[in-house]
Amino acid sequence: MPDPEELSRAELVACVRDQAVRLDDQARELEALRTENAELRMRLDRLERLLSRNSSNSSMPPSTDDLPGKTRPADKPTDGNGGTKRKRGKQPGAPGAHLAWREDPDETLPHFPEGTCGCGADLADGVDLGVARSHQQHEVPQMSATCTQHDLRAVRCGCGRTHVAQRPDGVAEAAVSYGPNLQAWCVYLMVVHAIPVARCVELVGSLTGAAPSAGWVHSLIERTAAMLATVDARIRTLITLAYAVCCDETPIRVGARKAKRYLPVACTQRYTWYHLGDRSLATFKDFGLGELSGVVVHDRYQNYDAAVFAGLVHQPCCAHILRDLADAAECYPQANWPAQIADALRDLIHAANTARDAGLPSIDPDFRDTRLTWICSGTAIGLAEVDRNPDPKGKQPPGRCLLEMLHDRLDDVVRFAFDLGVPPTSNQAERDLRPAKTQQKISGRLTPETVIRARYRIRGYVSTAAKHGLDQLAALRDAILGNPWKPPDRAPA
Repeated sequence: MPDPEELSRAELVACVRDQAVRLDDQARELEALRTENAELRMRLDRLERLLSRNSSNSSMPPSTDDLPGKTRPADKPTDGNGGTKRKRGKQPGAPGAHLAWREDPDETLPHFPEGTCGCGADLADGVDLGVARSHQQHEVPQMSATCTQHDLRAVRCGCGRTHVAQRPDGVAEAAVSYGPNLQAWCVYLMVVHAIPVARCVELVGSLTGAAPSAGWVHSLIERTAAMLATVDARIRTLITLAYAVCCDETPIRVGARKAKRYLPVACTQRYTWYHLGDRSLATFKDFGLGELSGVVVHDRYQNYDAAVFAGLVHQPCCAHILRDLADAAECYPQANWPAQIADALRDLIHAANTARDAGLPSIDPDFRDTRLTWICSGTAIGLAEVDRNPDPKGKQPPGRCLLEMLHDRLDDVVRFAFDLGVPPTSNQAERDLRPAKTQQKISGRLTPETVIRARYRIRGYVSTAAKHGLDQLAALRDAILGNPWKPPDRAPA
């Protein structure tokens, strides 16, 4: 570029105009780069937030904490000596279990010394001095499938009529069949313990010597479920009448193409009922959500608050709220409100559980009111610190929706603190859904929907039976024999 002092006025004007155009272009380019940088920063923040999600600050299961790139949950607080406050195994105060001595053993076997004494006498000729020591051993017999032939004899009456004996219960019309005990074994292994069909055949063969085909074993699921239609409807009716019901749902992959479906569950401490569908409002209607007459404990999925279910009484799951508060504490490490609200909520949960276990009608009102004040003040501080995104289409900052929910629905959130008949969490539903997650982790997907519906009808039946203290194998055997166990008319939730 020539020296400006050597340029004429016209040349200087042209140079300035050219530089102005370049500066405008650079300004526009700089603004575009700033916008792009802001968008990339937002994307990076979202990705980092997604990677930081784990079982301690979200609804993700603990099994995902070890996935590549995932941030593991923080270590639990220690006792000062390097150990965690909560020890593994049996907890203090929990009921114990041990192998106890029985006064009525099933069999007693006497054992006498054998061989010769040092003097050369045969010990068999010695004087019996009685029992010196006793040892009891609990053992199962070696099993082997037996083949029993049932001969249906015929007799002729004096009048000339012929009568043939009735086929015993559990004996199929076919000439050769497997009995109800072996059938119950197969269904129990597949449905309750998520054993795949091929491994079920192998396991039954190893334990009993029987060799059923994989096709026959698989067919037992639908055949057994057909016997449970009436019981399944009864369980659903009893759940609709329960005082408080825990609800949850989990995604499952169905069929050869692994289509994504959802498995909702409604349960209490006495009943379990499953339904297959998706996360649409239509599925929740078919699920019978609007028919529930008691309090519904749920994870705040939007369908629970749909206008069509306006009559529901809600208890948002406090375990989900605590995980959301843990996430907020990580997003705003300088803020005190997440820990304040979480501590107050944990105190209320502990107080409610303690009062319920002690048979008390309620928790201490002064204690409850103090914790409610902590929650309200913490919520107010959080709302002042976390501004709402004014863009109606934009995503809200972390914790903002949680704070608004705590402000607008505090009565629902702390309902359990005023009514001990309402559980503070939907953990019961998560426990009843865990077998579905286990099944999917084993097989990768589930079979066609007809078989899935059959599987979870059986699962709801045996879960309900177990909650009533029944043996699951015995309940399955009764169902296979066409006389399934039925839950009583009404039981406390």
